[in-house]
Amino acid sequence: MSTDRPIRTPTVSAARRRDVIDALRRGAVPESGLDLLATGLDRFETALAAELDAVASGASVFKAVRGEYGSGKTFFTRWLGERAKRRGFAVAEIQISENETPLHRLETVYRRLTERLATPSFSPSALRPVVDAWFYALEEDSLASGVPEAKLSSEVEQLLTARLAEVSRHAPSFAAALRGYRAAITAGDETTAAAVMAWLGGQPHVAASARRAAGVRGDLDHFGALGFVQGLLTVLRDSGHTGLFVVLDEVETLQRVRSDARDKALNSLRQLIDEVHSGRFPGLYLAITGTPAFYDGQQGVQRLAPLAQRLATDFTTDPRFDNPRAVQVRLPGFTLESLIGLGATIRDLYAEGSANPERIKAVVDDAYIADLAKAAGGALGGKVGVAPRLFLKKLVGDVLDRVDQFDDFDPRTHYALTVNAAELSEVERNAAASADDVELELP
Repeated sequence: MSTDRPIRTPTVSAARRRDVIDALRRGAVPESGLDLLATGLDRFETALAAELDAVASGASVFKAVRGEYGSGKTFFTRWLGERAKRRGFAVAEIQISENETPLHRLETVYRRLTERLATPSFSPSALRPVVDAWFYALEEDSLASGVPEAKLSSEVEQLLTARLAEVSRHAPSFAAALRGYRAAITAGDETTAAAVMAWLGGQPHVAASARRAAGVRGDLDHFGALGFVQGLLTVLRDSGHTGLFVVLDEVETLQRVRSDARDKALNSLRQLIDEVHSGRFPGLYLAITGTPAFYDGQQGVQRLAPLAQRLATDFTTDPRFDNPRAVQVRLPGFTLESLIGLGATIRDLYAEGSANPERIKAVVDDAYIADLAKAAGGALGGKVGVAPRLFLKKLVGDVLDRVDQFDDFDPRTHYALTVNAAELSEVERNAAASADDVELELP
């Protein structure tokens, strides 16, 4: 989330403050309001803003985010997604996993994209509102050109064909499904319209009757998925959106899949990068996140030489001189000092919504936050870099909530940080493990 001492948080709306605090209480990265915590990211801002502006002008960008567990990769991409959304982008965050979203099955990746699609006006899934807005825009453009109402339908059909001409070269069924959806809406057949929209979003097992009505066959496959992404970008642009920001999170999970599936997934990633750089996807900002082991290890990117070449970035210099314009950027992770600073920011944010903010700040002072941060790092084997999630969860749920609700609660007297293995992530459990935890068979 941060690597520098945060500046005290300005006054914010109660709703944004509540959303952030609630997420931290659950041990999760907030979905919104991330700018409240995003200190230490200023060195990325200028380069990332320029990339978003370029995408808004019709370019496409690929970015690889590199960081150890706990360094804030998910936070970073959600923070960037918020900035993109404020510029009018649609956004989608996709968790890569072997069972739910394997990267070598691009049709599944596309389906998750449409399921997670959000816009400044609509939460996921925003696919249908976006398509409805597109047809409305086509009608408005037709009327603005002087087309009479009686010929509006045929003019919209012509505009649809013209604007999806390039898409139809690769995925003709995308335009066919849109026509089928509009026909069902015009006929008042909501069941068919919903089914066709599901098919357009890559959902499998859509009723055969709906597919026949739309003039499409079967389910979306791996090769058609990229054409559908191209079509979605066209629809987004024509319906007034600046572009599409997509995150493929936790790509390092590819290291744990079967070797044949891993090789296919790495090749799919190489293909995606090449398609982005070829200009096929104007208006797309595609980001991935992964650990250094994924980018540098033989079970990850280095397994496929062409992919390694595309992602090669020099990280031999002092991190202060990292190039934020490079294809790969690294997050340095937390130090004890930056963790303490983040805790103070959260404390001040919490105090703003409290009935007794002065008590919050007096009881949970900077010295206590420092002690809690040290204890959280100590509970994880001294690995401060993986401690932020646990530290913030304990700070909010175990300390600040109690100070806020109980007038006689003093965390120095009444609370000692305890860690249950059940509340830790796999990485945190590994960090917490010690030699004493290993059972040995002695003679």
